[in-house]
Amino acid sequence: MFDYQELIDKYYPAETPLRDIYMRHCESVARKALELAELNNLPLDPGEIKAAAMLHDIGIFLTDAAGIHCHGTAPYLSHGRLGADLLRSVGAPEVYALVAERHTGAGLTPADVERLAPVLAPDRSYMPESLLERLICYADKFYSKSNDMREKSLERVRASIAKFGAEASARFEAFHREFGSIR
Repeated sequence: MFDYQELIDKYYPAETPLRDIYMRHCESVARKALELAELNNLPLDPGEIKAAAMLHDIGIFLTDAAGIHCHGTAPYLSHGRLGADLLRSVGAPEVYALVAERHTGAGLTPADVERLAPVLAPDRSYMPESLLERLICYADKFYSKSNDMREKSLERVRASIAKFGAEASARFEAFHREFGSIR
């Protein structure tokens, strides 16, 4: 298995505020995803779920988001694409790169990408497709990297997604039907 912790250690130095935020967020997403996978009997390897969750935000350090101690130059919205590029450059399994690339919001449609260009590469898909991609995307919506970082209520997540329109809300509700309750 790919050593995700070695990669995290390289880009998120110990005893820094960004490392603390990154680890707390990704560990929370991993716990939620693992819990949902078990409750729903998903045919996914727990080690792969954990690694994907721990790497889904690997690109945030490259962005300009001072509120969470990210002092890069890229817009925050591009962190998934940047993380996917980083993962590919170090030879990480493509499955992790795709999770990073496709976890933003409830997925981004080609119309979203066109509207947001040049922040995102228009020749890529930003819609979660695989079961693992959808699971991590869904679990991620319940945790912020700012404020108290506690799990958000379903109502709060829905309100946050609703800001991006009816189409994004419909995608989130599909994820919720797939993962949000015990089958």
